[in-house]
Amino acid sequence: SRDMSSAPTTPPSVDKVDGFSRKSVRKARQKRSQSSSQFRSQGKPIELTPLPLLKDVPSSEQPELFLKKLQQCCVIFDFMDTLSDLKMKEYKRSTLNELVDYITISRGCLTEQTYPEVVRMVSCNIFRTLPPSDSNEFDPEEDEPTLEASWPHLQLVYEFFIRFLESQEFQPSIAKKYIDQKFVLQLLELFDSEDPRERDYLKTVLHRIYGKFLGLRAFIRKQINNIFLRFVYETEHFNGVAELLEILGSIINGFALPLKAEHKQFLVKVLIPLHTVRSLSLFHAQLAYCIVQFLEKDPSLTEPVIRGLMKFWPKTCSQKEVMFLGELEEILDVIEPSQFVKIQEPLFKQIAKCVSSPHFQVAERALYYWNNEYIMSLIEENSNVILPIMFSSLYRISKEHWNPAIVALVYNVLKAFMEMNSTMFDELTATYKSDRQR
Repeated sequence: SRDMSSAPTTPPSVDKVDGFSRKSVRKARQKRSQSSSQFRSQGKPIELTPLPLLKDVPSSEQPELFLKKLQQCCVIFDFMDTLSDLKMKEYKRSTLNELVDYITISRGCLTEQTYPEVVRMVSCNIFRTLPPSDSNEFDPEEDEPTLEASWPHLQLVYEFFIRFLESQEFQPSIAKKYIDQKFVLQLLELFDSEDPRERDYLKTVLHRIYGKFLGLRAFIRKQINNIFLRFVYETEHFNGVAELLEILGSIINGFALPLKAEHKQFLVKVLIPLHTVRSLSLFHAQLAYCIVQFLEKDPSLTEPVIRGLMKFWPKTCSQKEVMFLGELEEILDVIEPSQFVKIQEPLFKQIAKCVSSPHFQVAERALYYWNNEYIMSLIEENSNVILPIMFSSLYRISKEHWNPAIVALVYNVLKAFMEMNSTMFDELTATYKSDRQR
């Protein structure tokens, strides 16, 4: 895919935005059904007057023809009626294709007059009321998404807009009159689209806008903040959480140090509570990435983050517990020893509970920590604190657990502890046995 690196390098005082490729993290599922948000049934057929191709007219006439083609592409077709306006739909599709090529190759095509027309054409096509979800029963983890019927046109409009934003001739100083806060708000609403292909394009569009328009950055962050708070505390439904988190991952990566208070607030008050949502599995990888990005920027945030995870630790859902353990391992991979000491007690009390879990996957995931060299080195340095917390759970499992695979893992952990601190290990064994005999 094309190199999608973002804005030119900015002075150090400005947060950088790192680029991400336009390859989505998620795989598009098979299509379930189609729906169109353009609920406009056109009574009579639509007629567009065919225009000559841009390459067939003299270069002096191209700018005017370009504007005419942009205006023609503002006409919206009804894709739910598969038989209507077939010829004109195809004409618009080929015109959009031509516009994509033209803006990519032509020099000098972005005159000041083109900016409002480009934004108008894009707005006419993409901004619409999304169709209501098929039913309240829609489960994004199980059901296939409803795909946008007008995608043959919509995809090309997004492609055109991205090429426009990425054009070497693009001037944010002119564009900011048209790509403003109202535009961004409407763009963010579209992230609730059920169609993963559309959300993938939106992700790139918003990332480019964040990179190019410094004046919109704080506004974009604030609105994402609001979407997440509504999602956590009110609706528990928003399709584009993973995509917004992916954009945030690259934004956090570019934050200037020291971190502003508003960024720390966002971590503690928004990102940590996102762990409580039922549909966590749909966006957990992107959420964990954001958390780790924050901790790599500012290790002093480690304690509040781990205490936050402990507070929201799942009580009844083993699948979520496995996710939490995975995220915790990612955090421990980057933790500084001075921070580890502050949270080792509550952390290993939780890990001891997980090791004792009746759910095989939870116990296994927790025991895998002992295969991680860096975590092992932290445990070894602090074995006098950690061993007493873990010992009784491990010893009991080694004698009583029903699953031989878990028993084998526990034996390895006990063996590691014995090698680290044999004196304490012997004392704990003796105490454990005498307590059992009472």
